[in-house]
Parts: sequence; C-alpha cells; structure tokens
Amino acid sequence: MLIKEVESFIEEDLGYDDVSCTIVPDKPVEAIIFTKEACIIAGIKEAGSIFCYLGIQAETTLKDGDRVKAGERIFRLKGGAVSILRAERLALNFLGHLSGIATLTRACVDTVRKYSEITRVACTRKTTPGIRKFEKLAVAAGGGDTHRFNLSDSVMIKDNHVKLMGIEAAIEAAKKASFTRKIEVEVESAEDAVLAAKLGADIIMLDNMQPEAVWRTLEILKEKGLRDQVIVEASGGISQANLEGYAKTGVDVISMGSLIHKSRWIDLSLEIVS
Repeated sequence: MLIKEVESFIEEDLGYDDVSCTIVPDKPVEAIIFTKEACIIAGIKEAGSIFCYLGIQAETTLKDGDRVKAGERIFRLKGGAVSILRAERLALNFLGHLSGIATLTRACVDTVRKYSEITRVACTRKTTPGIRKFEKLAVAAGGGDTHRFNLSDSVMIKDNHVKLMGIEAAIEAAKKASFTRKIEVEVESAEDAVLAAKLGADIIMLDNMQPEAVWRTLEILKEKGLRDQVIVEASGGISQANLEGYAKTGVDVISMGSLIHKSRWIDLSLEIVS
C-alpha cells in the first residue's frame, strides 16, 4: 500500500478531533489480532502497511491465501496504546473485507475444480471505488483470476459498443488501437460468438447465457473449427449457487462479480493483552 493511500485511509477514519483514542494513557502495550472463524486470510500487507505507518511493530507468520482456523492469531502487535487504537478498526476492516472475498473465491474455485482443472474463476470490475486493486488481489489470494484491473488492460467490446457501431466495425477499430492488447467481445448468441471468432476476437464473453446455451455455443465453435483459436468466458448472473452448472460446460473462464459484491466479511478482533 502506498504511503499516500495509508494517509488517506487514516485521515478518513481519524477526522479532525480524535478524542476516543487520545484519552487513554499512551503507554507501550501488546495486542493480538485473531479470527473468530475459519477463513482464507487476505489483507496481511494492507494491515501491515497501516501498522508500519503508525509505528507499530507487527509480527505474523501468515501470508495472503493461507487457510486459518477459528481462534487463530493473525498478528501480534507492540506499540503505543494510542497508535494501536487508531489502527484497530482500519486494519480489521481491510482484513475482514479482503478475507471474505478470498474465502468465497476459494470456495468457488474448489467447486469448479471438481469438474475442470483449467477453467479460471475470475472477478469483474464490479468493485468498490477506491479499493479495487485490494479487492482484486484478495480474489487472487483465494485462487481466482483478477481479470482487468482497469479499462486500459484490454479492449472490451460490450453490448452498448455493438449497438453503437456493430460487431464488425467495433472489432476493426479495436485492432487499429494496438497490437499488444487483446480484444474481448461480449455476445448473447452462438451466431454472434461465431462471427466474433471469425473476425479475430481473442476472447468471447458469453453474457447472461444459461449453462446449456454456453455448452451449445462451445460445441458450435468446435464444429466450425474455431474453438481452439479463442478464449471463451461465461459471465452474467453467476453465483456460488449456480456455479456448478457452468463448471460442467468446459468454458475457459467463469467471471463472477459476486466474488466481491456478494462476499461476507470475516469476523476478526483486536485484543490488548498487556
């Protein structure tokens, strides 16, 4: 985490008149952070940056992606009482939110692995403004794929692009932009998937298709000799509840906005021990 990011988060949390943290005697203390439930931990570096900025010595043997048990210690802290109180909620927020994302992601990856060793589980750009990179790195900690971090990572031709200019013109314009960027085209039918593949798309996103339609589209691409030349992604309305059906199709990528916006925070706590 960059210093300017840490300062921004701390400024937001402290405000201009922090009384609650400063009424205590500012003596050296020790504290621990522990999880109240089993999870895939994430946010270790982010919490560590906050502790470092506030002059707190933080010790841990864990790294993002580690599986931890309920009651397991995440950090042991040494520092001034005021600094530890100021770091408490901010650090716990990052750890709880990011660990929730990593935990849900790992569960979804485990489901997909029952049916495919190569299908990637990816997140989307449905993220919280200002902390996207942290949320996407939590997906990676859970074994998922980060997909695009921003619009500049690749060229995505979505439904509104197609409405404005059509698939053919959109792909032609995208090819002129840069040879280094992959081109992904969002389609809603097997016919458009075939067209996009013939026009040279690198990735085809099958949007809001049911598993049966995804499977049929993959078969049609195979019949036409196009399957091996494109990456095929299923996206739209996919959650942990219906993931199994998509995992069985053999699609290359399953992207899920729900990895982030439907994840549940993990319950962690900070306790002063001396």
